[in-house]
This record gives sequence, structure tokens and C-alpha cells, in this order.
Amino acid sequence: MPKKRASNVKRRSSQDDQLPPKQSKLTQNDTPSPLCFDSPDSLFESLIQPMKTEQFFGEYWEKKPLHLQRSDPSIASYYQSLFQLSDLQSLCSQGLEYYRDVNVVRCINGKKKVLNKEGHVKSSVLNKTFVQNKATIQFHQPQRFKDELWRIQEKLECFFGALVGSNVYITPQESQGLPPHYDDVEVFILQLEGEKRWRLYKPTVPLASEYSLESEERIGSPTHDIVLKTGDLLYFPRGTIHQAMTPAGVDHSTHLTLSTYQRTSWGDLLLDVFPSLMFDSSRTEVGLRAGMPRRLLLGSSEGLDTSRQLAASLRSLADKMETGMQEVRSAHMKRDFIMNRLPPYSQQELLTPSGKIPALEDMVSLRLKEHMVITVEPSQERTDESTELVVFVLHSLKNQRESHMMGESPDEEEEQDISRGLQFPLSHLQALRQLQQVEQLAVDELQLPTQEDKLSLVLALWSESLLVVV
Repeated sequence: MPKKRASNVKRRSSQDDQLPPKQSKLTQNDTPSPLCFDSPDSLFESLIQPMKTEQFFGEYWEKKPLHLQRSDPSIASYYQSLFQLSDLQSLCSQGLEYYRDVNVVRCINGKKKVLNKEGHVKSSVLNKTFVQNKATIQFHQPQRFKDELWRIQEKLECFFGALVGSNVYITPQESQGLPPHYDDVEVFILQLEGEKRWRLYKPTVPLASEYSLESEERIGSPTHDIVLKTGDLLYFPRGTIHQAMTPAGVDHSTHLTLSTYQRTSWGDLLLDVFPSLMFDSSRTEVGLRAGMPRRLLLGSSEGLDTSRQLAASLRSLADKMETGMQEVRSAHMKRDFIMNRLPPYSQQELLTPSGKIPALEDMVSLRLKEHMVITVEPSQERTDESTELVVFVLHSLKNQRESHMMGESPDEEEEQDISRGLQFPLSHLQALRQLQQVEQLAVDELQLPTQEDKLSLVLALWSESLLVVV
């Protein structure tokens, strides 16, 4: 999973808790789906059925592995429709490349051996390597090609409020693709074809923040030894050491890994909010603008006094945060999440404004709230005046599904930030929060000083397809 950052998890509402999972429409293969796509909450609960969401987060999330065995043939059939070995032939005709789209690997004597070729992936060559070398085929981010995976992962990103990536692993019998290792993501394994034996071990680094291999000598005996069958689901927290192989007598195994919560810890949030905390506090606290001791950077003045001064400043900041005197503003994590997440499913229908143009007498409503964020950040305009704070409304309606979780250069991301959002004066923040917090609102009730401001705000949101007239 490429290293992306994401915002905090969304809480479930009490209304959604009472929604029973319902069977959704048919997939492209006319396979009935056991998943309920009515809401992000219903989708997740139907994914982990028969377990309830509250029990999962109370007993398993970030705590211990969970194996859900399913004997329902309809679930097995649906899982198989998501991705199977036979799909590779048609996918190879779409310009796949080794390393970018596909890795071919095998674990030999506890070491990972990469068997990639150069350039484009040819189906015949890939199949030959798979059979003759007993290699594992790792397919990166299949949601770029598979509509049903786009549909699932887009809803899961709404549910978690974090990026959700995926990989498919296809392994022949009596073979293993990767050596023992742990990941920096929460992992959900869906067994799509065949069977796979998973051995899980006690973490050496609980809730790890980076990927790492682990030697057989260090990991000890497995805490779980599980055989996943088609339709089964396995969850384990980040940091869980694991290895998996296809048992003898099973032609091949295909499983899907859904991964989330990379760099989404309290520590990551602190790193994100701290610069804005210091920026805001330094504008009002003259003590924070006072110069540090001479020659501190040369190491001449380091010591207990410096540590005490910094600790006192941090305590003052913490007290203001706790009493609500100092606002906490996440900016980079929000921006990174919304700019890199999947666009809404059936994206094309949402790219043009719909309905009548809003007027002052209209009731309006924000649409696709889970695909937009509001941030308060220093203005990016360069002037001779002191830096002022402005409000950004960022959205993912124009995101490219084809590049999801594939990484981009900073220049590309900066260009996209500009093209997928709106900027408003700080005076518009309260009105935007009004719209965010209610189902619908009269334009005339927006907390803005003039009717012109009210109309300008809703017209801007409507033009970005973020608002409709009720």
C-alpha cells in the first residue's frame, strides 16, 4: 500500500446502527451481492457479517485477529466474481506493466525473490512464470480496473475516513509468495478462490508504523494457524507478523487484501496539527516570538533550562486546547485524504451541477458530504501584508480512479489541489459549517453579513456540484 495519509475515522450514527443489511443489486457478472451499499455503515457491517460493527471495534480493532468462516455458497460466488485467475488474460491486454501494476514473487528459504520481467506484462509469459516457477502474482490496486472493487472501497473510505487500498495475490499450490513480515496497515483478507494457510505471530512492534520483514528465529510459534476457504474473511491489526502459503491439493489460491489506516494515528495527527497550533499561538503570544538563547543551534546553550522553557510553552498550549481557547486544525491530513481517495461511484453523473440555480428564497443541501472537507489554512497568495487565514472547501468528485493509491509527484498533487476546491474568506467558515451540520437550510439563514455573500457562497458550491436546491 503506497504511503498515504488520511483523516480520522468517522463515528457511526445511532440511526445507521439500526439499519439491517439488505441485498444489493447484481454485480456486472449478475452475481447477487451479499453486501449492503445503502450507507458506509451498512456496507461495513455486511462485510463482516454475522459480526456486528460495535462488537468488532470493541473486541478486535487494533487488538487481535478475527477469522470469519462462511459456509454460504452465495458469498463464495460473490467473492470469486470480484477477481479470479482467469481475469488476468483480459487485464494484460490493457497495458499492464511489471512493478507498477504487477509483481511476480516467490519466497525461497525465507527470502523474497522477485521474478519480474521488463516492460509490459504478457499473459502467456505471466502464466508460464506462475506455473513453472510456482510464483505468486501480486496485482496492485485492482479497484482501478474492477468496478465492484471501486464500489466497495469507495464506501469503505467513507466509513473509515481514511484511504483504503487493495492488492490481489494469486499463489499456486505448495508455494509461498512473501517471507514473514508485518505491515503498517489494518488488513482485511477476503479469500476469493481456493484455500490459503495463514500463520499469524505475536507482534514485535504492536501497531507498527512501518513495514518490516521478520526472521523465523525471532517470531516464535504462531498464535493462529488458519486455513481460509472461499468466502472467508480474516482481519488482523497492523504490526501482526504473518506468512501465508497455498496448501497441497489446492490448484491455486486467490485472495484480496483490503488495507487501511496507514499513518492515521494520534501521533500522525499531532504532527499535522502542531504547525498550525504554533502559527496561531505565535500571533497572539509575544513569549513565543521572543528569541531563543544565543548559539543554541551550535549546541552551546542546550540543557535543562531550554527543556523547561519548551515544556512550559507546550503546557500552556495544551491548557488552551483543553479549555477550547485554542482551535485544533488538521490541514495536511485532510487535504491528502480528500485529494487521493477514490471518486464517488458512478462519478460521471456528478461532475456537472444539477437542478435549478439556487436563489435567496431556496432551501439548499450539501451533497456528497463524505467527499468534501473544510480546512482553515494560511492563504497561498503572496502579498506584502501579513499572512491571513482562509477557508478551503476541497472535494474528491474529480479524482481519477485510475491513479488511486498509485502515488503522484508533489507538483501534480499541487495542481490538483487547485483544480478540486474552492477558497473563501475566513468570515465564511461559520456559514459553511452550518451547511455541513444540517440536512437542509434556507439560503437566507446563512450566517453571512450580506445577501450578496450568501448568494455568492451557494452559487460557488452549486457550480462545483457540491450543493443542490431541495
